[in-house]
Amino acid sequence: MSTEKEIDDAVNIASKYSKKVVLMHCNSAYPAPLAELNLRCIETLKNKYQKKKVIIGYSGHETYLHTSLAAISMGAKYIERHITLDRQMWGTDQFCSLEPQGLFRLVQATRQLETAFGDGVIGVTPAELPSRKKLRGE
Repeated sequence: MSTEKEIDDAVNIASKYSKKVVLMHCNSAYPAPLAELNLRCIETLKNKYQKKKVIIGYSGHETYLHTSLAAISMGAKYIERHITLDRQMWGTDQFCSLEPQGLFRLVQATRQLETAFGDGVIGVTPAELPSRKKLRGE
């Protein structure tokens, strides 16, 4: 809900007072429409503030879990989601909040995603050795 200039001003001010600045991309509608999440802003913010060493995160106000996982895949280092005991409770953000089971699923999926990222080193994995031997005769 901020302009690019407002974000620049906020980052400049925060950087004067803290060595560690975390900037959270967010759509502040409750719930945030999927078509307006604009997750590509995460990459834009990462590129723009990498020299200032600003850490980019994502604050999700939508009803989906996969969008937070997509944000992680795009480089978000922090994830913030609202939690509630019951999405039927009164309040403007209850509908887009995660119930305990949803939070558990998000954390579990995040850990699985981190494992799947690997180390980036190219090579034959141990699980591929039998297929390699069968298909290539090696």
